Amino acid sequence: MNAQIWHGHVITKAVTKAMAVAGCTALVLAVTATTAQAKGHDTARETLAAGDGWASYGTGTTGGSAADAAHVYTVTDWAGFKAALAAGGSAPKIIKVKGTIDAVSEGCDSLAAPGYDFDAYLAKYSPEAWGLDTDLSAEPDDSPEGLRRASAANQDQTIKANVPANTTIIGVGRDAGFKGASLQIKAVDNVIIRNLTFESPVDCFPQWDPTDGATGNWNSEYDTAVVYGSTHVWLDHNTFTDGSHPDSAAPTYFGMLYQQHDGELDIVRGANYVTASWNVFADHDKTILIGNSDSESTAAGDRGKLKVTFHHNEFSNLVERAPRVRFGQVDSYNNHFVANSDYAYSFGIGKESQLVAEHNAFTLPTGISAAKVLKRWNVSPLTAADNYVNGKLTDLIAVHNAEIPAETLESGAGWTPTLRTKVDPAKKVPGIVDRGAGAGRVC
Repeated sequence: MNAQIWHGHVITKAVTKAMAVAGCTALVLAVTATTAQAKGHDTARETLAAGDGWASYGTGTTGGSAADAAHVYTVTDWAGFKAALAAGGSAPKIIKVKGTIDAVSEGCDSLAAPGYDFDAYLAKYSPEAWGLDTDLSAEPDDSPEGLRRASAANQDQTIKANVPANTTIIGVGRDAGFKGASLQIKAVDNVIIRNLTFESPVDCFPQWDPTDGATGNWNSEYDTAVVYGSTHVWLDHNTFTDGSHPDSAAPTYFGMLYQQHDGELDIVRGANYVTASWNVFADHDKTILIGNSDSESTAAGDRGKLKVTFHHNEFSNLVERAPRVRFGQVDSYNNHFVANSDYAYSFGIGKESQLVAEHNAFTLPTGISAAKVLKRWNVSPLTAADNYVNGKLTDLIAVHNAEIPAETLESGAGWTPTLRTKVDPAKKVPGIVDRGAGAGRVC
């Protein structure tokens, strides 16, 4: 019989085809019909497989799989979700998310401090009125900037959710997720995030910094998910997108884009042992940051850490940072990168980074050179082998160095990844990843 194995169950090719068409429902029905054991299967209790990326290192990543019945929650709104996170401390817990939960369901106006007025802010801090030589840090609390700070503090408190240790957060069905939320996985161990669609939080109150660049700039806060000083984190089959608030729809003020997004995923401040698998990262600018600073004060906590694996993810219509790496031993294999005309680069080679980028596929539009895939921010050797660009085997380092000789890259990351499960042929990656990545595919 031509078949494959899914969590110990034999699945025929006919069933596999049905799964691809109909998703989880078809899989559950098919398995239940052929295997009585499937009735007891609970995907919310699944753990990261041995050898599946850096998050499997050492103790592995089990999330809340050991939760007792009292620590299994189903949530449908933001208040319920935050209450479930807070309940039970760090005892193993499972939080099942049903439907789309909006962290700012009442809109930005509900977060504004009394007296805040955006038109007054624009009038006072325009380059014509304020100039470009002085930032706004000394502005008093009752000034437009002071009221903006108070409003931003309201949003910060509202949309950030702290994820405790030993937790699994999983979407139920194909339409579960969050809108406008910022998950904080901070100084904890053993977290699983799966099967969720995240629409990036919109900064309701970006700050104007007249001194940022030659003409000033708008700066925003709030990453969709932050892994900050945490260990053993598995992010699987999620979708990260700007959704209904793309940068292309943002206005300009003072001649600059009114930037309301930060990152989709940041892994910073000594975080370690992270695996991101089968996710979709789409329609965003500054997507993933690993290591947030070159400074020596930060480097002391980052050296020897920031070990992250990316595999079978789809990076679609992004501008940059997929990811940008400082310090970490990052393994990126079997990912599909799909660019559009806004493309700047995929891999950012930062201070003391040790990136291995192998067996990936890149789909670039006409006029976009493969030399742009790599971006040198610092001189750090990397390994980049067996990568395909538009179906053709391409030496990414060689083509970069030939076209951008002022930013020459060196080959050889200095380490060899061993924590990999099946490595698919790079030429087949687009079809495999495009069919399998993203939310709504975990039963």
